[in-house]
Parts: sequence; C-alpha cells; structure tokens
Amino acid sequence: MLRRVLLGVVQVFLVVVGIFLLTEALPGDAAVTIAGDNPDPAVIAGLREQLGLDRPMWQRFADWCLAAAQGDLGTSLAGPRSVAEVIGSAAGPTLLLACLALVLLVPLSTGVGVLAARREGGRLDRAITSTTLGLYAAPEFAMAILLVTVFAVQLGWFPPTAVGGSLLSRPDLLVLPVVVLLLRPICSLSRLVRAGMIEAQRSPYVQHARRLGLSPARIRFAHALPNAAAPAVQQLARTADWLIGGVIVVEAIFVVPGLGTTLLEAVSARDLPVLQGLALVFASTTVLVNLGADVAARILSPTAEAHR
Repeated sequence: MLRRVLLGVVQVFLVVVGIFLLTEALPGDAAVTIAGDNPDPAVIAGLREQLGLDRPMWQRFADWCLAAAQGDLGTSLAGPRSVAEVIGSAAGPTLLLACLALVLLVPLSTGVGVLAARREGGRLDRAITSTTLGLYAAPEFAMAILLVTVFAVQLGWFPPTAVGGSLLSRPDLLVLPVVVLLLRPICSLSRLVRAGMIEAQRSPYVQHARRLGLSPARIRFAHALPNAAAPAVQQLARTADWLIGGVIVVEAIFVVPGLGTTLLEAVSARDLPVLQGLALVFASTTVLVNLGADVAARILSPTAEAHR
C-alpha cells in the first residue's frame, strides 16, 4: 500500500505537469481571452504583467507547486475568486449526481447480475446479456439526446436541462442525467457480477455448501456473491472515479453547473490555475479510489477469506 501511495503521488505530479504543458501549448492565453474585442497589444501586455503571465514558464509552475503544497491553489485568472472556491462551488452538483448514481448503481447492477447468473445460457440470461451489450455500446451523448427528445421534448415529463433550477429543490432535474449516468455502469458491473457468480457457483466451497443442505438463496447471497463481488468492486471504483470526474458530456448536454462544465469553461478561458486545480483533484481522486478498491478486493477475495 505504501508503494502504491508513493506511485500515486508521482502520477498526480505527472498529470499536473502534463496539464500545465498542454495548456501552455494552446494558442493564446488568459490575457488574450480577457482582452476580447480589444486586442490592443499594450492592453494584452498589461494584462499579462498583471496576471503574472509574463514570467518564465518554469517559474510560474514552481511558484504554483510551492503554493499548492501549502494548500493554496491560487486565484482564477477569469475572475477574482480563488481556485478552491471555484472548484468547491462546482463540486456540489457533480457530487450530488455521482452519489445518487452510485447509490442506485450498486443494488441495480448486483440484482441484474445475480438474476442473469441463476440459469446460465437460459432465456433470461440471453435477454439480459443482449440488452446490456446493446446499451453499453451506445455513447452517453447519444443516449442523453435520445432521452431528452423522447421524455422532455415530446412527452414533457422532465425538464430538458437544469437551467434556472436548483437540483435540490427540483428532483425532476436529476432524473434524466442520473439515468444516462447509470446505463453503461449497470451494464459493465452486472456482467462482472454475472461472470463472478457463475464461477463461484462452480467452486468447491459452494458445492460443499450444497452438500450441507443450505438453501439456494443463502448459498447465492452469503457464499457466492461476496467472492463474486471482488472484481466488481474494482470496476465500481473506476465508475466512481468516472462519475466524480464530472462526466463532461452529460453535464454539458443537461447544462449542469458541475466540475465538467467548469473544466470546459476553464479551457476556453485559458484559466491555468483552475485547470491545474481540477487536474490535482481528478488525479488525487483516481489514485485514492483505486487504492481503496484494491484493498476492498483483497479483503473480499477467497484467498483472504481462507487466511482469516
């Protein structure tokens, strides 16, 4: 675990360096964006000096690293707010969508996977497998546009976007984005649970439990499912990381003011401090979530159970 943590620190640092270099390679900078319709070289030069963009690249990056090590992510170039405030205000909608999707994802994907594994190769198994494969093949933006067209525009059951509404006071704003976020993860997780359940049901310990006369439900949920869940836990961690990362396409389509929307705005405004802060958050989240998934998978594995 210590080796993985140290490797994660290096990975986070490399991500931040990559974001810095890629942003520097973009045409223009924040001074050009702020100048807008007044591209006077003198104005742009003054803005660069005011924003500190006239200093050498290595010096700006070194100053940012020193400040970040002390918990200061800097100030947004597009406004007077601090980067921590920008990220904090945008994290609420993204975390709300991500947590709601995860709360629904675990029981739904587990139930679908267990149901498909009850009779391997049966009609229900084939129907579930075909449906999950078809849904997984559809990209998020296509499913989002389809759902908006059918359920928002034609039927009028849900609002098409979150513009002008609060996600907490208007639960109907959450329905379509959460459904889009759930479609592909349910497909991948349920297939992993199905494969793990089928393998577990053929294992010696499940066969021994059958010889002891335990009920099928107890064998399925108390003995087979915990061991089948180990690979699914790691996929769940990747899904959680994907959700917390902002799901840029989904947030853009439904105009949700989350981290994904903030990332797009920071790229268009060449707001390097916000981009670096988001890169730090995303990379750290990825490292921590995957480390937790490895630990959980180790605990749930049959070998760990045998050692205990």
